[in-house]
Amino acid sequence: MSTVIHYDIVVIGSGPSGQKAAIQGAKAGRHVAMIEREPGVGGGCVYRGTIPSKTLRESALQTSRMKRSSGTPDMPAPSGLMVSALMRHLDEVVASHGDYMMNQLTRNGITLFHGRARFLSDHLIELLTVDGMTQTVTADTIVIATGSRPRAPVNIPIDHEHILDSDSILSMIYLPRSLTVLGGGIIASEYASIFAALGVQVTLIDRAPRPLQFFDEELVRVFTQCFELEGGRYYGGQTIQDVRWDGISQVVTTLQDGQVFASDKMLVALGRQPNLEDLNFSATGLTLTEKGALAVNEHCQTVVPHIYGVGDLIGPPGLASSAMEQGRRAVCHALGLSEGPSGGLIPVGIYTIPEMSSIGMDEAAARTRYRGIIAGRARFDEIARGQISGISHGLLKMIADPTGEHLLGVQIVGEGATELIHMGQMALQHAASIDSFVENIFNFPTLAESYRVAALDIVGQRQKRLSAAA
Repeated sequence: MSTVIHYDIVVIGSGPSGQKAAIQGAKAGRHVAMIEREPGVGGGCVYRGTIPSKTLRESALQTSRMKRSSGTPDMPAPSGLMVSALMRHLDEVVASHGDYMMNQLTRNGITLFHGRARFLSDHLIELLTVDGMTQTVTADTIVIATGSRPRAPVNIPIDHEHILDSDSILSMIYLPRSLTVLGGGIIASEYASIFAALGVQVTLIDRAPRPLQFFDEELVRVFTQCFELEGGRYYGGQTIQDVRWDGISQVVTTLQDGQVFASDKMLVALGRQPNLEDLNFSATGLTLTEKGALAVNEHCQTVVPHIYGVGDLIGPPGLASSAMEQGRRAVCHALGLSEGPSGGLIPVGIYTIPEMSSIGMDEAAARTRYRGIIAGRARFDEIARGQISGISHGLLKMIADPTGEHLLGVQIVGEGATELIHMGQMALQHAASIDSFVENIFNFPTLAESYRVAALDIVGQRQKRLSAAA
């Protein structure tokens, strides 16, 4: 038995939430160790999720722009050459980001162990390394950040060659001519729109009547229109009866209503499940929710007070940005440091083509809570920057309270949405008025000018109400 090493903080998992937890602990002067089962650091975010998919998305956008600028938008992409170039660029970005995260851990003096962790007690963790050696560590505070993996439905034979999940989709060595995507959530919608922009015939199938059910309906309608303009098709309200590889060249999908779809490849994106099975929770007293996630309070603290859970394994929202903040806040709470204002105001960024983003209340939520809310809109094709850039689809929507004076939320679909949303975020955090968007001068021409146009729309509706009431 090796010597037991004690740390102030041990973090299990090196994804976005684990990394920020470890760095917060190190910056507070604590002795911190991180345990990661894979060779590199960064977790699924760097190697299979956020970074690869967004890199592929950027390549798809560039390809789409090139086709449009050449005047041949229907020209098929040269699949073999394209995939090799896409994957080479993707590998370069992933390697670069992994190195960056490793340098951050080293610079902050964090000890990194590679191996599989399992609890021996609520303070004691056994680490099994790749060469079969064991190491045992204890800690005053333990942060579990082991992330999640694609859910594998029992009735769909995922073989990672013809029928893929969101981890194996990027292992393709050539671009398929056709792709069926099962699911209507963020991952399904993002990959469906990316491959459609690359010239692949994409069929998106889901049980819900529209994709992204949790998101503003008007924005999703714009996204769906753009997806279909790229040649994609959405089949909502459907139930899968059977999926099979025909043994020759096609994945055949049969729906319960009798429709049959055949495609070169299939992506199954029907949710994710937490990576918790191997941690031996029975030694700790930790509890899981009905959905198999780790139960935590508002500080990401479990029922065992010195153990915290952060990131995908505690459930929604499952965003890298919120996971990072959970890691930081969890360690601040453990060390008795200020966590800062509540992290409840989280922007949602969806990297579809076009991208979408939201902060605060959407129109439906605001109408449920208030009577007579006012929604102001600015369409990108009516904004000078949008016209200059050839952006034909895009919408910024501001939601104001019934007086038309106070901002409740912002929703955006279109190029730059995930960047533009932060202006709305700052406005909500500092209770900026609708009029402040009118009174400030925006650079011209910019897409940010959309905020002023939408605010003017609200002011106009407000004045009409006041005139009608006078």
